[in-house]
Amino acid sequence: MADTTGLRADCARCVGLCCVAPAFAASADFARDKPAGRACHHLRGDSRCGIHDELRERGYPGCVVFDCFGAGQRVSQVTFGGRDWRTDPATAAGMFAAFTVTRPLHELLWYLTEALTLTPAGPLHDELRAARDATDALAGGTPQELATVDVDAHRDRVNPLLAAASEAARAGTGGPDRRGALLLGADLRGVDLRGANLRGARLLGADLRAADLRRADVTGADLRGADLRAADLSDTLFLHQSQLEAARGDRRTALPARLRRPAHWTTVVPPTPARRPRRSRR
Repeated sequence: MADTTGLRADCARCVGLCCVAPAFAASADFARDKPAGRACHHLRGDSRCGIHDELRERGYPGCVVFDCFGAGQRVSQVTFGGRDWRTDPATAAGMFAAFTVTRPLHELLWYLTEALTLTPAGPLHDELRAARDATDALAGGTPQELATVDVDAHRDRVNPLLAAASEAARAGTGGPDRRGALLLGADLRGVDLRGANLRGARLLGADLRAADLRRADVTGADLRGADLRAADLSDTLFLHQSQLEAARGDRRTALPARLRRPAHWTTVVPPTPARRPRRSRR
């Protein structure tokens, strides 16, 4: 199992950066607009969210599914040595800018760490480890060094390695290639999606009840509102907790041991419409 301990958000060691640095646009995910660099009006003086236990009910599901991959505490405690933008206003602009760079780098670190666990010793494993070390070095830079990082260019260099790791892990499954597929509200009940390439697929509101997603690659797949009740995600590739938080499921949904069942998922088990397993069309 991948060691992603340092890539998990630890809000107790952060100064509320995710509530200040990003911009929010009023939508189904956020109840109101918030410009970049301005603190959310729900952020308390102790850097905690004042409505944390009611975010979904108050119109902020986007906050529930947001994950900084540990970038918040790294910027707060390492890059800026424990300083707080509230008590040290001179650090605010640099701290927020550093967070916007470190967060996507930490996301890449998470994917690279996962890819290393899927890849046996050999040239590809060595390349993945080198890419992980290089990404970590970039994320560990000074505020001035972080300001010069071209995250998009670095991601373009890393993505082919992640894709190669995915292809190797899915080899022999015969799964369909649905990269970037537009599957909003699609009826995929009981569909055999084993080994499918669903990287970047838009599955908003898709009905995936009792679907088989073992060894499917869901890197960047949008699962907001997707129905995962009784689906098998027991060894889905690159599945992240934030994707589960954005979806619906129940106690029959099979999950990898490293992920937790979201608190908002239903505990009542309604009957799932019977459907013979079928392959998704390519």
